Amino acid sequence: MRKKIVVLTATRAEYGLLRNIIAELDQIEEIHVEVAVTGAHLSPECGLTYREIEKDGIHIAKKIEILLSSSTAVAVSKSMGLALAGFAEYFEESRPDALLVLGDRYETLAVCCAAMNALIPIFHLYGGETTEGAVDEAIRHAITKMSYLHFTSTEEYRRRVIQLGESPERVFRVGAVGVENALRGKKLGKEELAKSLELDLKVPFGVVTFHPVTLEGDAEVQCREVMKAIEGLNGFQFIITGANADCGGSDVNRLFSAFAKKHENVYFTLSLGMERYLSALNHAAFVLGNSSSGLIEAPSFHIPTINVGNRQKGRIKADTVIDCRPDARDIAEAVEYALSETFQKRVRHAVNPYGGGDTSRKVAGIVKEQLLNKEISLQKKFYDL
Repeated sequence: MRKKIVVLTATRAEYGLLRNIIAELDQIEEIHVEVAVTGAHLSPECGLTYREIEKDGIHIAKKIEILLSSSTAVAVSKSMGLALAGFAEYFEESRPDALLVLGDRYETLAVCCAAMNALIPIFHLYGGETTEGAVDEAIRHAITKMSYLHFTSTEEYRRRVIQLGESPERVFRVGAVGVENALRGKKLGKEELAKSLELDLKVPFGVVTFHPVTLEGDAEVQCREVMKAIEGLNGFQFIITGANADCGGSDVNRLFSAFAKKHENVYFTLSLGMERYLSALNHAAFVLGNSSSGLIEAPSFHIPTINVGNRQKGRIKADTVIDCRPDARDIAEAVEYALSETFQKRVRHAVNPYGGGDTSRKVAGIVKEQLLNKEISLQKKFYDL
């Protein structure tokens, strides 16, 4: 009898990391994969990115709408409640043998609660990481303790999951899928990208993604500092992608959208899609903002990342990353240094600390071994160091 695994995705970025893993799992005859879609994927305000999944030829087994038309703290909590209720019913119908989740988002935590109550083993990608500026930090560690199987991107993160009491035999270092995408994903040539975006990309450009820093509560103030810095950077174009569906995310998107309409050298879109996003990184002069992609994918393209503020504080960083405060002057100075010959030389020789690009195959192999050949017991013992 085939084993069934549900793969959860709620955002465009998360799906971009899960896509290759889904494809690898689909190649295993003894495993049936169901893709469950929720969150921002189903929101018109976030670009209805579930269409990207369908475009890739992946069957969506279940769509569960949970987002409200607001990104306040109350709305986020209500969305978590809808996710908990909706996935409780889905798991009762589907009865999977395992749930595969990635990351640290609030809806993922709610879905994991439903799986835990249904006695469904949770396989978690990317525990052990730290992002001190965001509520994701606490969510990620909470999901780790709810999960049975763990996949980490680095050895340091693997040790941290073990430090949280998880048995070493259930914690696997596999590298980051983002690196695999960067190295092996399909990319458009510069002219193709320009045509796709209807932009003239003859001028050097930066890729900007800025998410709310949920533990600081001043997303609009920080966003305005980023825009002020962009206004002072002459001779560049900027491709800005939308923020996540976090508290304050819709405010950030509203500000950047209005900003782009007033500046000919600024292009704003809710989502580029994986192919165009990787293509943009491949041809960009630098990355600016506070997205994890600036730390994980961007180093593989040997371009500088100007990492703004505390959202990614605590994460392992390549030599391509420059940290700066969410202040227009600091950001502008960081960009100037990033483009200097001294730093460019450093970037050209930098090594990405997040792996070599074979993560999906590793994950699928371990999932197969665990589901088909191992006895899974949810009565976990706390592993003491």
